[in-house]
Amino acid sequence: MDTIDEQTLIAQLIEGEEQAFRYAIKSYQNAMLYVARSIVGTSIADEVVQDAWISIIKALPKFEGRSSLKTWILRIVSNNAKSRLRKENRHVSIGDANDLETLGAVESRYQENGMWAMPPNQWNNASPEAILSSDELKGIIYASIGTLPQIQQTIICLRDMEGLAMDEICKILEISESNSRVLLHRARAKVWQAIDKHEGKSNVKL
Repeated sequence: MDTIDEQTLIAQLIEGEEQAFRYAIKSYQNAMLYVARSIVGTSIADEVVQDAWISIIKALPKFEGRSSLKTWILRIVSNNAKSRLRKENRHVSIGDANDLETLGAVESRYQENGMWAMPPNQWNNASPEAILSSDELKGIIYASIGTLPQIQQTIICLRDMEGLAMDEICKILEISESNSRVLLHRARAKVWQAIDKHEGKSNVKL
């Protein structure tokens, strides 16, 4: 199924078209899992997402378009996950001022849109397309992300892979902008440490 606009997708989903539902799953499922796992962990995240899809389909006729469809969907996942936990509180440790003081060292490697301003050294002479298509680079990035605390995995995936704006992520996860910046910084730092280690640059400091 080719790329379709949100309004067409919403109309087709409301009509119950199976092809549209398959398209929506392909487009949003990964991001939904990121959010669910950050709240309930991995053991029941799939179940939370399945329940969220039921809520999404039921609520679609009331979608007012005040945010993107993706953001709206992820908020439903977040709310369902929190309901699943009932009254259990979940706190995220954001670190101390040292994290913010060192933020610039990592953030200088990224542009405002989340794309790299400074690619890893061994890919410096490659085109952006070649960098992003490198299986070696993907393997390093995914492996390092997999070692992160779940909330950091969610934020870096939503920001750098799914392309969501930070204010959207803050609303979905219900965390402050300062918290989200620190968590994203930590996640990006871990990824760059893994890349720099692979390059054999043990003297690089983040």
